[in-house]
Amino acid sequence: MASLSCYSWLAISSCGNYKMMKKMKLSFSNTKHTVSPIHSGIGSRGGGSFLWFHGRASKSKMMGFKCFSVKQDVDDDFEMDDYRLFSNLNQSTFKREPGSITGSTLLVAGTTIGAGILAIPAVTQDSGFLASAFTCIVCWIYMVVTGLLIAEVNVKTMSELGTGGVSLVSMAMRTLGVAGVQITCWCYIFIHYALLVAYVARSSDILTHFIGIPIWESATLFSLLFGGLCYFGSQQVIGAVNGALVFGILTSFTALVVAASGDLHWEALLKTNLEAIPRSIPIIALSFVYQNVVPVVCTNLEGNLKKVRTSIVLGTAIPLSLFLVWNAVILGTITGLETNTDKITDPLQILRSTNGTVGTIVEVFSLLAIGTSYIGFVLGLSDFLTDLLKLPSGQNRPLPYLLTLTPPLILSLLDPDIFFRALDFAGTYGVLVLFGILPAAMSWSDSSTESSISQNLPTLVPGGKLTLSLVIAASGFVIVSEILENFVHV
Repeated sequence: MASLSCYSWLAISSCGNYKMMKKMKLSFSNTKHTVSPIHSGIGSRGGGSFLWFHGRASKSKMMGFKCFSVKQDVDDDFEMDDYRLFSNLNQSTFKREPGSITGSTLLVAGTTIGAGILAIPAVTQDSGFLASAFTCIVCWIYMVVTGLLIAEVNVKTMSELGTGGVSLVSMAMRTLGVAGVQITCWCYIFIHYALLVAYVARSSDILTHFIGIPIWESATLFSLLFGGLCYFGSQQVIGAVNGALVFGILTSFTALVVAASGDLHWEALLKTNLEAIPRSIPIIALSFVYQNVVPVVCTNLEGNLKKVRTSIVLGTAIPLSLFLVWNAVILGTITGLETNTDKITDPLQILRSTNGTVGTIVEVFSLLAIGTSYIGFVLGLSDFLTDLLKLPSGQNRPLPYLLTLTPPLILSLLDPDIFFRALDFAGTYGVLVLFGILPAAMSWSDSSTESSISQNLPTLVPGGKLTLSLVIAASGFVIVSEILENFVHV
């Protein structure tokens, strides 16, 4: 197998105070890699040797950088955590700037917590809190597994391509070919449009209730306000606004728990209806979507799969706890809900009309959660459309933003009650394909055509093809069940 090579500036720190910078060729091949000095005996201060560890055995390309004294055995005290695929270097200072587990964990958690949480009480009221809590935990485990599969494929793709910052499209091309890329692109577009429609519909309803203006005015106002922020705002401004919204989410959520806990009916939380569980799975799965930032996490953590796994597990465990508390507060506060009807009864709407204080807090929390999600999805879809239309990057262009903002606005005005249907369709036909079936299919392809370059990379998901079969079967079962249910109702 021919080796893949790239050239990069590496800043390598030594013992003592000596520093060296050297342009090096990074070669990735299937030959046996040995520990060899790239420069030794330089710098009398500390008598340092500069060693580049390019793997420890054949068929491995994990790299680590460490400095040793000339009298120290190079194999002594070398920790596996020191291994990394590459180094993130500041191009101005040539200093290594590795990402942190804490930062990556918060990135995953912030991405997961979005407007999907607003629909959880509505779709779990039939099954009850205990059954829905079990469903949330199972969906969390499933989505953690698919995220870890994406991480495995992403790092292997970076290994074989010899570059960082690999996207889902590049992963699909390497493992599934052109057909996989087409499915990935269309699912990506479908999910983003469906969720943007849902966000505009719900935000316009909230703003109409607060301000007292017609639906079409509130929907237009919301789209222009947040869409204009994404188009005209700098990264610093968008980051500052998003940070303020996240702070507001945490503050309003805390206030909600405190205000509603005094009127909590504990007996209402004991209700259980296992037969209603399947109907809630698509939206609960949608609420745990974070996989779109896994490639970013892998790049930030320099391909260290152990750290990536920690960030994914912890980053999704935080939203899981938040979802369980949120669902308990809402379902325990509202009693006497009319269930088993064709139309979904929204407990949040009932809180608005029956409890003024709690209802106001819920609406503030809802609007803030929608705002953070809307910003992220507008930026993501507009960038995707810019690339799809082959437009020059580096500056905002109006066409991608018009294509991003206009269709959701029109669809939400045509059907103001589209919120739950849009979320259900996105969860069933988008999320379970893009972040359920496709990660397992990509990993299956990798395991069937294992290259010697990435064979020794750590395995994050045990069970091999049996686990992959279960992942694909679970998503397929939910999708087929949803199709049959919709067909029967039609």
